[in-house]
Amino acid sequence: MRDSRKRIGTLLGAVLAAVAVATAPPAAAADGLGLDVLVHRPGTSPGFIFVAPKVEGSATAPSYAEVVDDRGRVVWSHRVPVGQQVTDFRKQTYRGKPVLTWWQGTSPSGAGHGEGTDYIADLHGKVLATVEAGTGLADDQHEFRLTSRGTALITVYHQTPADLSSVGGPAAGQVFDAIAEEIDVATGKVLLHWNSLAHVPLADSHAAVPSAAPYDYFHINAVNVDQDGNLLISARHTWTVYKVDRHTGEVIWRLGGRHSDFALGDGAEFSWQHNPLPAGPDTVRIFDNASNGDSADPSRIIWVKLDERARTATLVRSVRHPDSLSAPSQGNSQALPNGDTFVGWGQLGRVSEFGPDGRLRFDATLPAGYDTYRAYRFAGY
Repeated sequence: MRDSRKRIGTLLGAVLAAVAVATAPPAAAADGLGLDVLVHRPGTSPGFIFVAPKVEGSATAPSYAEVVDDRGRVVWSHRVPVGQQVTDFRKQTYRGKPVLTWWQGTSPSGAGHGEGTDYIADLHGKVLATVEAGTGLADDQHEFRLTSRGTALITVYHQTPADLSSVGGPAAGQVFDAIAEEIDVATGKVLLHWNSLAHVPLADSHAAVPSAAPYDYFHINAVNVDQDGNLLISARHTWTVYKVDRHTGEVIWRLGGRHSDFALGDGAEFSWQHNPLPAGPDTVRIFDNASNGDSADPSRIIWVKLDERARTATLVRSVRHPDSLSAPSQGNSQALPNGDTFVGWGQLGRVSEFGPDGRLRFDATLPAGYDTYRAYRFAGY
């Protein structure tokens, strides 16, 4: 493990040293995939693109964490061992300093989740810390969010016996309990352990009950801190964003789904969503997949304004790709310093940047067959 961390640190140090001194990035690394740039117009936010190319469910295709420039050239890539994947590779802040973070592990074919470890490295490549879930659990690939409290928010999938007869499944069935944990990075102490089965019934799911596999009724895919310090938890399979009390774990409200606490106005409906994030006072930005692979409905990024007193949710803005892209899985959006919005189109292996007016400023794609769970743009090294 020590040798592995040293090797990772050396690789990260090399790329970050290059990024720090370059005004024009160096030529592409020998190993890595890069991007095929389709559109590049003036006005994009400065910085490099962070992606983690993978072939979903493949046990043989190589997977990477990559830093790429606006011409699609690989500035740096870290190739993980065959059979492993990287997700959510990005820049964050830990103890007041910029760091690189990522999840690395295995994701069984068709399972829709992963088991692995979360890593934090400084900008010289030294691994500062790893984060692991509570006893007997494994970190899932969907979320690794550092907070200003020196904690990490992660997701976990825990298979457990369940009576599924109420939803048309076997009485002696199996279900994935969706777990969100907040962990003190320095000590590993679990500060919050929230599990879906204690708060959300099976009947709220829009996912079909499988004949043999465990029932992924909830499918947790994001945990983020809202503006008031409580948590926003996304459940893809219930079409719901849950606001959860960070101290007690109680559900404060539900947005969307079968039991929404808000009446959703025209255009504010969403389904199979990812990555809800606070986007201003009483506003949530959501990657609305609008599809689970069973339709070609265009995916969108939507901004939804919440009136907690009137219990209404109003669409204030939405962005679609001009090609009407439909992402059956994965995806995210990121607010950039210049007012642009950077978007990863998940399963489609596409990344885009849109101006405040919704105009497409940058568009690129990974090689055929590859996707990236999320995509980001970061500057400031």
